[in-house]
Amino acid sequence: QVQLVESGGGLVQAGGSLRLSCVPSLRIFSSTNMGWYRQTPGKQRELVASITRTGMTTYADSVKARFTISREYAKNAMYLQMNSLKPEDTGVYYCNGVDFFYTPWGQGTQVTVSS
Repeated sequence: QVQLVESGGGLVQAGGSLRLSCVPSLRIFSSTNMGWYRQTPGKQRELVASITRTGMTTYADSVKARFTISREYAKNAMYLQMNSLKPEDTGVYYCNGVDFFYTPWGQGTQVTVSS
């Protein structure tokens, strides 16, 4: 069973930056297309960024040009660099697969952007 551990969230002012990290308990990046998801109250969890096994990246329109997804095989970690943060970026961020989900989901990491 793969466990996903997210970290790096916090409270930041609008315009600030944060870098989120995702470390799975097994080495899955070479075999799994991965993504970062955002959960806000009253809304469905949405995919904000994804990276394929071959390194191709895609972004939701709402974060394009501000967020960057990457991974580091040596550290078995995936990252989400978030710049120019906006209050609407507030939410709990999770990492997981894109084509299928590892269950249970991790606890996520809270990002709060103040105006």
